[in-house]
Amino acid sequence: MIPTLPPLADVLDLMPDAVCVVDVEGHLLFVNASFQRIFGYRPEEVLGQRIFDLVHPDDRAATAAQAEQVMTGKLQLHFRNRYLHKSGHSVDIQWSARWLPEHGVRIGVGREVTELRRLERELEYRAYHDSLTGLANRDRFRHELQAAIEHAARTGHGVALLYLDLDGFKVVNDRGGHEAGDQVLREVAQRLQQGVRQDDLVARVGGDEFVVLLPGCRDAKAAQAVADQLRARLAPPFALADDLFLLDASTGIACFPADGTDPETLLAHADRAMYTAKRLRMD
Repeated sequence: MIPTLPPLADVLDLMPDAVCVVDVEGHLLFVNASFQRIFGYRPEEVLGQRIFDLVHPDDRAATAAQAEQVMTGKLQLHFRNRYLHKSGHSVDIQWSARWLPEHGVRIGVGREVTELRRLERELEYRAYHDSLTGLANRDRFRHELQAAIEHAARTGHGVALLYLDLDGFKVVNDRGGHEAGDQVLREVAQRLQQGVRQDDLVARVGGDEFVVLLPGCRDAKAAQAVADQLRARLAPPFALADDLFLLDASTGIACFPADGTDPETLLAHADRAMYTAKRLRMD
């Protein structure tokens, strides 16, 4: 028996990725079997429909721009967007696409990367957040502080930061252990978050050290008022099991541009001011 090639559609149906062929206006002319597995629609439900109607509304503008580039003859590789599954949830897709002018069609091969995108978002979150409290970490704080400095330099608006070190936290660890200490740190983070504006940023930068970014803060006096409010939020006892713990915080303030014009200088100034305040409280 002389072997013969099977119909191309039968071959494409074996692919784990979705294969789509659309006309110049985006109407679906062909989909393979994996299209249903990824998007939930049977071929007869979507053929003749515009593929853009399946794109997540937030990604339609970017998808249209990519399609225009494909139509100029540029091969698009690894473009990502989101589609709405037939059941209503969104799926992340990574596409390769090419325009074939001699046939008047655009071919796209899409791979679902929903789980990959979830893992990427998780890694991105971990890279910029403290794992214990969920607050921003030092890296994110530096990034946001730099952006706030640049904005203030352009607009003339102020920027201030507070450096807070907990007073009395060692007693928590000594009497309650590290689990109690972790619980207190989480509650401290929550109280600090509740005491700032939406545009302010609270970060944990050390064991019991926190910093607060105050964009638009006009001077040290206004920053001190925020520091006093945050200390007042920490004043109520922290209840753990059958024990109560009282905490306070020593605070240091740095303002742009009076105390520095870059993140390192401002953080160092606020850190020194905090330790000065702590020594005075201990004397």
